[in-house]
Amino acid sequence: MKMFLKEIHKRIFFLLFIGIFCITDSFAQSVNAGGEVPDHFGEIYLGMTMDQVKKALKSDPNFNFTGDPDISILKRPDETLIECSGTYFISRGIFQFYKDKLYTIILSLDTDELDHYGMFTTLSGKYGSPESLSPQEAVWKSKKYILVLERPLSVKYMDRQVLDTIRTAGRTEKTLHELSREQFMQQF
Repeated sequence: MKMFLKEIHKRIFFLLFIGIFCITDSFAQSVNAGGEVPDHFGEIYLGMTMDQVKKALKSDPNFNFTGDPDISILKRPDETLIECSGTYFISRGIFQFYKDKLYTIILSLDTDELDHYGMFTTLSGKYGSPESLSPQEAVWKSKKYILVLERPLSVKYMDRQVLDTIRTAGRTEKTLHELSREQFMQQF
């Protein structure tokens, strides 16, 4: 009977120890979580000029930036893009500019080296629970920036103010196009 009671006491002590450890660990994670959404990856910051980003890419071991041939121009005159291959854990990097300022960083990660769950756990540990979560993506937001983890495995850093400016301009262009269409049709 004494052996039986000792065994029960050991198990109760063990369960209490595990419970306290889990609560402490959970508290520590919640204290550390909820950091500000980042505005950069490595030394590449949102808001940098294209020349600054080129210089940073040349010295960043995460990318195989070969210079100007990797640059393409988008349809909109105020937007440009740098696309380059990555090394190690990054398959590809895309850097979008609006009026020569970097507003989006998209990193396609190597699924042979990294996994979605590991990235989600890392980002949640640093920035807290995502503001929105779906099977396709997890989104963390601050007043200035948005961080998105998408499936299968890419991470996006975005400047909210520039995105809002582009969206507003897009709506204005659409409205002007619709008016032009209507005016054209009035000619018949």
